[in-house]
Amino acid sequence: KDSGAITIGHRDASIPFSYYDDNQKPIGFAMDLCAKIVDAVKAELKMPKLEVKYQLVTSANRIPLIANGTVDLECGSTTNNVERQKQVAYTNTHFLTASRYVMKASAGIKSIDDIAGKTVSVEVGTSNADFLTAKSDEFTKAGKKAIDIQVFPKDTDAANALRTGKVDAYFGDAPVVAYYVKTATDAFAFGGDAINPIPVGIAIRKGDELKAAVQAAIDGMYADGTMKTILGNWEMSSSLMQK
Repeated sequence: KDSGAITIGHRDASIPFSYYDDNQKPIGFAMDLCAKIVDAVKAELKMPKLEVKYQLVTSANRIPLIANGTVDLECGSTTNNVERQKQVAYTNTHFLTASRYVMKASAGIKSIDDIAGKTVSVEVGTSNADFLTAKSDEFTKAGKKAIDIQVFPKDTDAANALRTGKVDAYFGDAPVVAYYVKTATDAFAFGGDAINPIPVGIAIRKGDELKAAVQAAIDGMYADGTMKTILGNWEMSSSLMQK
């Protein structure tokens, strides 16, 4: 209220949660949620002309930028986990997804255990990267080959590594992976079932009074059907994790 502005943290390639369109405008499922939240904050403060600023964040800097006050709401695909709760606060989960990996259809990887010794791409600084690291350690302790984990700045880069044959599989959030499978010209296939449940929430500074207004807005979207509409607009459903 004092600054007259609210700053939205967004991603540039976390499709369909938060990404740039062809005009370099941030759009996506999470961005639509945050637009409704901003409307609610404007009403709460009685400030219809509250300025909305946008700050591009990455998987590596999003948590620090929330914690230091640069960003008020992080509207991406950020996993709510215990480790991150030490640094930032979260709204209630607005989307529950899981990790999926995708490969060339000819690769023949049947389950997560088959990626031992394989080269796998993943976005840096994500819960998916943490999961792969833990899984690789599990493999080596069991006498299997470690996973050759190749980290990339963005999911688009990780997906392109698979498209160009640099890796055997690409690992990421189910809706993000599903998008690349859907739009790819190559013959890609999901490997195994959804694993590593991922609760996604909007991150806010710890102790920020803004959280109550944000959570009330999200609760309101569930109550009046807006959440269902937005989910439908972006084809966000649990079926993405199973196809």
